[in-house]
Amino acid sequence: MDHGRAIRAAGAVLWRQGTSPEIEIAVVHRPHYDDWSLPKGKVDPGETAPVAAVRELAEETGFTAVLGRFLNTAEYEVAKGPKTVDYFAARAGEGRFIPNEEVDELRWLPPAEAESLLSYGTDKEVLREFTALPPALTTLLLVRHGKAGKREEWTGDDDLRPLSDAGMRQAEALRVLLRAFGPDRVFSAPRLRCVQTVQGLAEDIGAEIVHEPLLSEDDYWTDPVVAWSRLLAIVADGGTPVACSQGGVIPDIVSALAEHGGVELPETKADGVASKKGSVWLLSFAEGDAGPRLAAAHYLPTPLPAPAPANS
Repeated sequence: MDHGRAIRAAGAVLWRQGTSPEIEIAVVHRPHYDDWSLPKGKVDPGETAPVAAVRELAEETGFTAVLGRFLNTAEYEVAKGPKTVDYFAARAGEGRFIPNEEVDELRWLPPAEAESLLSYGTDKEVLREFTALPPALTTLLLVRHGKAGKREEWTGDDDLRPLSDAGMRQAEALRVLLRAFGPDRVFSAPRLRCVQTVQGLAEDIGAEIVHEPLLSEDDYWTDPVVAWSRLLAIVADGGTPVACSQGGVIPDIVSALAEHGGVELPETKADGVASKKGSVWLLSFAEGDAGPRLAAAHYLPTPLPAPAPANS
């Protein structure tokens, strides 16, 4: 399928804890199609799939949501051509369903009943992917800093090399993207460009940025095992941490965590693990006997920043 020309959409398996130990899944009825499906909708121009998923969940179900792990991408044909839908796990927050023209009924059902009700095999596959792991995993968002001025053109201390104008726009785009996952703590390598990349997000959630020297290229390579242990300790503390690091660190961290957890990485290239400036690794951890272990990993490409303002 040609993803460049495909209709892009995003959705989620929206779940909540039921009155019994079993969780409940939101399944919606669309009167126009007379079908039962997982909530989803088109990605608006300039919008990322995670942000679109949260927006569509609110529009179709009336509930706020915090995204968790990436599940899969469904691909199929519709009347207007090929369509791709990126699906995430999503924990339901506050809200109330109100019937509307797009969705006239919502049912909260145990996973097995939800699967039986769903009209399409693609939705059933997404739900099975969701139930393959525990619903409540710990999310770590590992961010590479945005674009900075060229090293060879910077005459000062490299630790103080700032984001370029393009990098600042990437940071603003990340500020929106990362909020879809409900982050509550922010860590950063003590490089100005790293701190600037997550500064806006930290302000949004009222968090102080904790400097982590082990996330910088110089300190990381003195003892990578110590750095891995520190990152796992951050995960073990719970919540949804964001950590901003550098291109010389992130591929090695992700590879090491994947090997330890037995996870096959979805985004690799000839020269290693993908890690473009301004991109994010969505890392999901399950609690093991010896502490957190990586259970799933998904690469979120650099979000498209807003264009630079025109000269007046």
